[in-house]
Amino acid sequence: MSVDTPRRLVLLRHAKADWPQISDHERPLAERGRKDAPSVGRRLAESGIAFDLAVCSTAARTRETWKLAVGELPHRPRTVYEERVYEASPGELIAVLNETQDDVADLLLIGHNPGMQALTEILAGSADDEVLARLNRRGFPTSAMAMLTFKGSWKSLEPGVAKLFDYWAPNE
Repeated sequence: MSVDTPRRLVLLRHAKADWPQISDHERPLAERGRKDAPSVGRRLAESGIAFDLAVCSTAARTRETWKLAVGELPHRPRTVYEERVYEASPGELIAVLNETQDDVADLLLIGHNPGMQALTEILAGSADDEVLARLNRRGFPTSAMAMLTFKGSWKSLEPGVAKLFDYWAPNE
């Protein structure tokens, strides 16, 4: 695969989590999150993107979101659970993405806010006006996803190189 191959990156915030008296890392999904996560999977399937790789935070709520969403996809991509995605800054997330092999064209990153929204805003050097308006209006609630595209290797992914071509959040 050429480094000039268009690549697609989908940034997904985990579904709504519960707040039991346990560590933040181990928080499970709330009832609403368990309902929304399969909807996320259906929306991912409707996008037509055949993900080569999913990189998921090790937090319980991200793992549970992915488990409920992936069942809606026509094929299950290779999945890597990466502890560095938990509580990561946009710079740390870019560093994780920069390690992706160039045979990966389409990647799904399942993580947390404020990182997912900040990463979307930092990477998107351009966006369709209507898509940007929806993102600005809604922010990045739980189960929201931003879809970006860029050309180049994953090592070349840096601020401003991508185009935000779609944004979705439940109940939109």
